[in-house]
Amino acid sequence: MVAPASLAGGAARFLAERTFAALTARDSRGTLWTSPVIGPKGFLDGTDTTLRVHALPAGPLQVLPAGQPAGMIAIDFATRCRLRVNGDLTAVGPDGFEIDVEQAYGNCPQYIHHHDLESLAATERELERGDRLSPDDIALIQQSDTFFLGTTHQERGVDTSHRGGEPGFVRVEESHVWWPDYPGNNLFNSLGNLAVDDTASLLFLDFGTGLTLHLSGTAAIDWATGRTVHFTPSAIARWHPPRP
Repeated sequence: MVAPASLAGGAARFLAERTFAALTARDSRGTLWTSPVIGPKGFLDGTDTTLRVHALPAGPLQVLPAGQPAGMIAIDFATRCRLRVNGDLTAVGPDGFEIDVEQAYGNCPQYIHHHDLESLAATERELERGDRLSPDDIALIQQSDTFFLGTTHQERGVDTSHRGGEPGFVRVEESHVWWPDYPGNNLFNSLGNLAVDDTASLLFLDFGTGLTLHLSGTAAIDWATGRTVHFTPSAIARWHPPRP
């Protein structure tokens, strides 16, 4: 975090072996989303302070404007390794995008569960939008042991982080979602952002069916209850295989 950002050496090799990442950015309407970015090995091409991504994000970030801050996390669920890359989205084309890297750093392996990514690689998908959680959405959230959290800061950019726990660690009560913030790497990137900007986005993945659930809204930290985060969605998107 202190040294100049660089994707040389081990970082570039780690990225080149990945087939999954999660990106946080804003769509053409200015709404913050976190979406999966999936491709074959080599689709994440990092050199020095540039990350070239040879794929486009799925779901609501399919239309991705350039000239904005973005945060990405690449993760290996098998080895429980992850690398966060934050910077400016400088170019977007029909087959991918490019990030001018300002921050690049690894995180501890805590709370990462093994998952098979095969179902997420299917290309035929439909985008469905809504403004409230459905019973199926609630069931997916309640059984999840993994999700991704996107946060933003007016001066320091956008960040994507991984959150994990035992199934049921994320709760749904009426119209909001909440979870305990477990001790991790003690960088407090996400909580630090939320302390000054409550804008947030969540990504839940159904590793069995390939459905992805995207939530955009606001989040608040409740320090009185042992540091829990309460999130209220204002926009919902589902990226799912065609329904029969």
